[in-house]
Amino acid sequence: MKRKMYATVRRYEGVPDPANAAKQVDEKFVPFISSLPGFVEYYWIDLRDGAMISITIFKTLADAIHANEKARVWVKENLTSVLPNPPGLKQGPSSRIRRAHKTERL
Repeated sequence: MKRKMYATVRRYEGVPDPANAAKQVDEKFVPFISSLPGFVEYYWIDLRDGAMISITIFKTLADAIHANEKARVWVKENLTSVLPNPPGLKQGPSSRIRRAHKTERL
């Protein structure tokens, strides 16, 4: 049975030090966002050339909306040194269709 969830995608541009941004997000932001109600998963993707994408999955639309506002304020107060520009934001329903794990080395 498919379970409806809600995803938020943020695109950050002009990230001056992507490696440091990833470290700060992992050490500081992930513990914060994962403590919010309805949290399911979080992904951080380096697109190169100073662009990053984050994807956050929550159980309900209300959880996602609440988390988006909390995250916006938290990032502005805590991570502007590594994420100097506000992100573009998109959100909407998501369904987990299949989760695959590969064990072979690339």
